[in-house]
Parts: sequence; structure tokens; C-alpha cells
Amino acid sequence: MRILPKRCILKKPWRCLTISKDMFVNEGIRAREIRLIDQNGEQLGIKSKNEALEIAGRVNLDLVLVAPNAKPPVGRIMDHGKYKFEQQKKEKEARKNQKIINLKEVRLSPGIEEHDFNTKLRNARKFLEKGDKVKASIRFKGRAITHKEIGQRVLDRFSEACKDVATVESKPKMEGRSMFLVLAPTNEK
Repeated sequence: MRILPKRCILKKPWRCLTISKDMFVNEGIRAREIRLIDQNGEQLGIKSKNEALEIAGRVNLDLVLVAPNAKPPVGRIMDHGKYKFEQQKKEKEARKNQKIINLKEVRLSPGIEEHDFNTKLRNARKFLEKGDKVKASIRFKGRAITHKEIGQRVLDRFSEACKDVATVESKPKMEGRSMFLVLAPTNEK
């Protein structure tokens, strides 16, 4: 069983048990000396860990190590629970505002017929209008790899047909037995 300091028993015991993954709080601080900053942002100078904990206990707040790698480490007196809550709100807001772009793949062949080409083109346009990137790839089988220019023409035709909704992000290039190009949507929403 862990023995809690007297100030934790008298005031708010849960504050001494709060140890964040990314920050050292109250009793979790291992440094002997700390450059202390109070709740108003003013520097109080270099204090021992016990003095700093006592000062934080008097104002009923937590001692949080904000720069553990500094010499000496920098500790701040703040309400750690409130700070964590505000950080979580900021992260949630940032996640809500970010747009995730997926990469969808459309596979073609060098000798693709007109109807199949139009079907693949329709699917690619649908992906691009949703805001996803499209990777159009051609897999060469057998001796078809000796005629790379046929695959090149198919990819050029494909990118030309998608010109109104997409821009070519990477030009057609060979990788092993495949040739591919990447299209990115033009209208970012």
C-alpha cells in the first residue's frame, strides 16, 4: 500500500494518484530540484521537490513537470485534471477538422476493351468526386511487358478522361511488372 502525504489526505486525495502518461504529476516527480512556475505564470525560482509540493498543496493545485529534460526540470503549479480536459478538447477539435484521404486502386489491362475501360473510368470518377485519390495500375502478364507503350497509352487516355475532376499527381511509371499513375481530386472540399 502506498502512503500518501498528509496534504493529500486532508484535501483532495485523487490528485496525488493522478499520473499522466506524458507528464509527471505530484508524487510521480523524481527530480530533487525543480524550477518552479506558479499558477499565474510567474517564476518562483529553483525549489526542492518537497517545497514545490508544499506550495502546490497550499493553493490546492497539482505540481506538473512540464519540461522534464531541462536542467533543472521545470515544474508548474496547475489544475492537472482541467489541463488534461482542455488538451483532449483541442485534440478532438483537430481530429474533427482533418480530412482523411484514401487511396483507391483501379486495375486496368493493356488490351482493355472500350466498355470495361468506361466502367473503370466511371468508378474512378466516383472515387475522385468523393475526395479520394485514385491509383490506376496496369499489370503486364507474360510477354505483354515487351510492349510497355500500349500500357502507357491506356494510362494517358485514362488520365485525359479524368482531367476535369482530377490532376495527375505522379506520372505513369514502371514498378516491377506493373505501371501506375496517381490521380488526385482537383476540388478539395
